[in-house]
Formats: sequence, C-alpha cells, structure tokens
Amino acid sequence: MKIQRSGSQPSGTGPAEWFTGTVRIDPLFPAQAPARAAGNAVTFGPGARTAWHTHPLGQVLIVTAGAGLVQREGGPVEEIHPGDVVWFEPGEKHWHGASPTTAMTHLAVQEALNGKAVDWLEHVTDEQYRAR
Repeated sequence: MKIQRSGSQPSGTGPAEWFTGTVRIDPLFPAQAPARAAGNAVTFGPGARTAWHTHPLGQVLIVTAGAGLVQREGGPVEEIHPGDVVWFEPGEKHWHGASPTTAMTHLAVQEALNGKAVDWLEHVTDEQYRAR
C-alpha cells in the first residue's frame, strides 16, 4: 500500500502549447507498473481549455467543480457540471475546458500505451470554443 499525501506533489501550470488560458495541473497519481493509468486534477480558469487531442486508450473526466465545456470532433460543444463523467473513446479527437464565465475542475484519468498517454494537436480556435 502507498498513500500519496495531499500537497506532496507540486502544482504545475498548463503549458501554452497544450492549453489556452490559465490552467493548473495537480498531479494525483502516476502510472505504477504494471498498471498504465495516471490521474490529475485540472483546474481551468474562465475561458481556458485544452488544445485538440487524442488518447490511445481513451480518457475519463470526472467534473468536481464549476462549469465546463467538452467537444468531440464533429459533435456539438456540450456543457458539463459537477458530478458529470465524460468518456472519450480511444483515438477520439476532443477538447475540454471551462465555460466562458466560470472556472471548472475535473479529475482526468488516462492510460499510457507504449509510454504515451496523449497526442496533442492544434489549438481550439475562439470560433470553435464559442460554437454552441
């Protein structure tokens, strides 16, 4: 058994090449071999969001606070709220972030395939973000 104590891992800033706006990433747990799943708590300031991206084995988001938006390629922009759970299929191109006026926090869990958990793509444009 291993207990990861709250506050024992430093928060990080979401890098500009992967995010638009103010994003804080709080590591929760790294993948512990032979397991492949890792998790982070991610807090997006109002209007902040990820770039488009995919995950080789999918991703689960559990919204814990605020109001957010998600979109899969070809689908509508959808609102998410605390208690909502979002599943993105393996290889499904998508983005997620806060609403324009309210911050949002979610827990993100994804597995790595051959050491890679995410493929980052182009930024979400303001027009794509506002298309609702």
